[in-house]
Amino acid sequence: MTTSVPEVTGYHAHIYYDEASRADAALVRTALDGRFTVKLGRWRDEPVGPHPEPMYQVAFAPDRFDGIVQWLMLNRRGLTVFVHPETGHDLEDHRDRALWMGRMLDLNLDVLG
Repeated sequence: MTTSVPEVTGYHAHIYYDEASRADAALVRTALDGRFTVKLGRWRDEPVGPHPEPMYQVAFAPDRFDGIVQWLMLNRRGLTVFVHPETGHDLEDHRDRALWMGRMLDLNLDVLG
């Protein structure tokens, strides 16, 4: 029996912060931008989509996963980081195929269908 495995076309890392940790989030953001080929999303100071806390998104190609995720593991400055693939199946990507660094948050998955 063969099961279909979706193609990963990219990854998103979501870096969560609050007022007290925003400076750390800015340092992580600047370092990511200087060290890796990434697309940085804008600062989201209010919850948006499934994300229950302020965050910014970092989008990157599948071939950058190892370097970026390893770097985040060692350099996230105590921030919560959520990483998920992009396969075209948003609910599954956020619910079943993700990894967390730090505190796991309760995502609002209802917005994803």
